Order: sequence, then C-alpha cells, then structure tokens
Amino acid sequence: MANRIKFHLDENISYSIALGLRHRSLDVTTTPETGLLGVSDQEQLQFAGSEGRVIFTQDTDFLKLAQSSPDHTGIAYCSQRNKSIDQVIQGLVLMWEILEPEEMCNHIEFL
Repeated sequence: MANRIKFHLDENISYSIALGLRHRSLDVTTTPETGLLGVSDQEQLQFAGSEGRVIFTQDTDFLKLAQSSPDHTGIAYCSQRNKSIDQVIQGLVLMWEILEPEEMCNHIEFL
C-alpha cells in the first residue's frame, strides 16, 4: 500500500505521540512545528486538508466542526485520558496500516 495516511496532531496532543509515530516511520506534523499554535480549530482543519493530512485530536470541538464543515480529509479522535500514549500510538498505527487516505475523507475515526 503505497498511499498512506499522513497525520497532523492538534496542539493539545502530547509530543510523545508524534515521536512514537515517527519512530514507526509515519508522516506526522504537529501544531507547534507548523506555527499554528493558537489558531482556530477551523484553521487547523484547513491546514490538515491543504496538506492531505488526517487531524488527530482529543478536542470534542472538532466533532462539532465536522458536522458544520463536512468537507475534510479526516479526523481521528480519542477522548482525553481515555487511553495511554502507547494505546493512542497503536490505534493510529493500526489506522495507518489498514486505511487508505481516501477512506478517511469526511470521516471521523474514534480510537
């Protein structure tokens, strides 16, 4: 499968998750690295879309945003403190292994 999901991590996501994904050779950007700290959730979603990335978040505002702006490249969501960092990494890696980017378009995947 040559076409793989790329991720963008919302600003409240632990940097340890980015490191864990990168250690497994996944393509990941983070909000601080892209200079997007403090921008609106809509701008985060637009950035992810412009880069062809699935945004990973623990912010329920993105779930509401997806209803009002259904055209996005995908949202991966996990409620805060519901899973350990390792469990989150495993869930995102599993998504990366079995889903095509096209399958994530306008879709929310719950970890």
